[in-house]
Amino acid sequence: MAKAKKSKRDKVIFECTECKNRNYTSTKNKANDPDRMELKKYCPTCKKTTTHKETK
Repeated sequence: MAKAKKSKRDKVIFECTECKNRNYTSTKNKANDPDRMELKKYCPTCKKTTTHKETK
């Protein structure tokens, strides 16, 4: 049986900074981006574009 290849990519969940709602998921490369990511995305709960921070 073949071994599963270990990936350097992690699943990431993004949380709105205003309403604390977890809206988006993505992946990131652990080697290239060790710090937490911050993106401006549309929040359907707030109904506006807000900053979304990475959570675990």
